[in-house]
Amino acid sequence: MGASVSHADAPPPPPPHPLGAPPPPPPEAEGAMKGKGEVDWLNLPCPIPYDEIQREVMMSLKPDLFEGLRFDFTKPLNQKFSLSHSVFMGSTEVPSQSTDTVKVPSAHYEFGANFLDPKCMLVGRILTDGRLSARVKCDLTDNLTMKINAQLTNEPHYSQGMFNFDYKGKDFRSQLQLGNNAFYGGNYIQSVSPHLALGGEIFWLGHQRKSGVGFAARYNTDKMIAIGQFASTGIVSLSYVQKVSEKVSLASDFMYNHMSRDSTASVGYDYLLRQCRLRGRIDTNGCVAAYLEERLNMGVNFVLSAEIDHWKKDYKFGFGMTVGEL
Repeated sequence: MGASVSHADAPPPPPPHPLGAPPPPPPEAEGAMKGKGEVDWLNLPCPIPYDEIQREVMMSLKPDLFEGLRFDFTKPLNQKFSLSHSVFMGSTEVPSQSTDTVKVPSAHYEFGANFLDPKCMLVGRILTDGRLSARVKCDLTDNLTMKINAQLTNEPHYSQGMFNFDYKGKDFRSQLQLGNNAFYGGNYIQSVSPHLALGGEIFWLGHQRKSGVGFAARYNTDKMIAIGQFASTGIVSLSYVQKVSEKVSLASDFMYNHMSRDSTASVGYDYLLRQCRLRGRIDTNGCVAAYLEERLNMGVNFVLSAEIDHWKKDYKFGFGMTVGEL
């Protein structure tokens, strides 16, 4: 007639919970809740290099502003080697004893050669005024990197050279610096928590018989970055970056010089659109700046730069075009 179902082997129902008490979580959720607040102190993330501790702030508050006309062209010859040509026509500020800004018209052409490899990078530039610059980055091992920066000029005592040896550890970074004029320096940064890194630096300039010590702290999450720096030379710097969204970032910084009793604060923004990037800032000295990069086509960018200093009555406007990418 009909099929009968037996309930003899079915497990008994769970006892009812007290009124108002939530049911206990399943074993999988309970294990996840235990591991969520735990920190593996033996596997902390590796911090960014000490000399790049303010890179997000620099991108928003200090773009590559210029005055006049600039045209950059990069021609790749193969996957690793490329040539670059740059033309600049504008004005250059010269030091003066008065408060007025003195500008001298200038123009130059720059030729460059670039070699990019996963383990080696070579970049060279030469200008029509005789200046020559070179950069070398070579990975000696998986953790040790050598960097060389050099600049040669026709003017005496203005040529510079610097050797950097960077070591990347599991949760720390260190750097040794050797330069001309008997310059010796070093820095070290260590992750002390998943979000906090502490570091310090020291340098000795034998040519001028000067030395200095600095300390830095960087706290970063997915939404914000806070940086504090202090140096024995009397410089105190505080920076903060807030990521409003994937396309909008707000930044601010404060700098105080104990020797000269000068202080400066600035706020800025970084806005990424579908075809352009807009950056701007304003500081307590009455200086307002904006920098726009518009992508016209693949590998073709149009650039607009503007900076207005109301107190000094100094106005800078520039436009340019970049063709090709490294």
